[in-house]
Amino acid sequence: MVASRLAKRLDYYHLDNYGDYYALATSADYPHEFQMMVNILTTNETYFFREPKHFEFFRDTILKPWRGDNFRVWSAASSTGEEAYSLAMVLAENLGMRNWEIFASDLSTRVLDIARQGVYLMDRLDHMDKRLLDKYCLKGVRSQEGFFRVDTKLRSRVKFDQVNLMNPLPPALGKFEVIFLRNVLIYFDQDTKKHVVERLAKALKPGGYFIISHSESLHRVTDQLQMIKPSIYRKP
Repeated sequence: MVASRLAKRLDYYHLDNYGDYYALATSADYPHEFQMMVNILTTNETYFFREPKHFEFFRDTILKPWRGDNFRVWSAASSTGEEAYSLAMVLAENLGMRNWEIFASDLSTRVLDIARQGVYLMDRLDHMDKRLLDKYCLKGVRSQEGFFRVDTKLRSRVKFDQVNLMNPLPPALGKFEVIFLRNVLIYFDQDTKKHVVERLAKALKPGGYFIISHSESLHRVTDQLQMIKPSIYRKP
């Protein structure tokens, strides 16, 4: 996979091997190439309301009893934005015009550019309620037929920015009621999982929820979060 994805960059620079390409990508003479390499190598599979049970839990168990001033959610591996906008629709439905916001991050600048635009193919909607589509999305016509765009008011509640989960978190990030980190940990070894999860847990408010994919587990990863049910954890 790595070889096939990077082959075009070797051709572009007329290089003979991947060692030479890595040296180029990490040299000061090509300051943008390392990010290009990251964008090419990252996997960005996602769609709206992926793993629907998480959104039901988010709505019924977390949002309905919530009483507070400002509800903050972090979509920590947001890819092209479908997860963040799915969360925004649930928040809008349940908290309305009350204070809430979503911070969405990824390592790839390419997918963040797509997410900020909020324009998607109609075939990304297998798990979206048609009522939500009609209420929060604008369907394209003529040259834009087959696409839709997330409504401006909803997009204004979601901020996208680049974050490398392997690095210390910026202090300005603040604290969150809920952090979604789904379909990321499967790519990490045990030590890396521990460092990433415990780094993100610091950004979670006491009593806040940490949600991973159904295919993932924090078993023997950290004792800083308590399992509520498989894939859903809480900070004491």
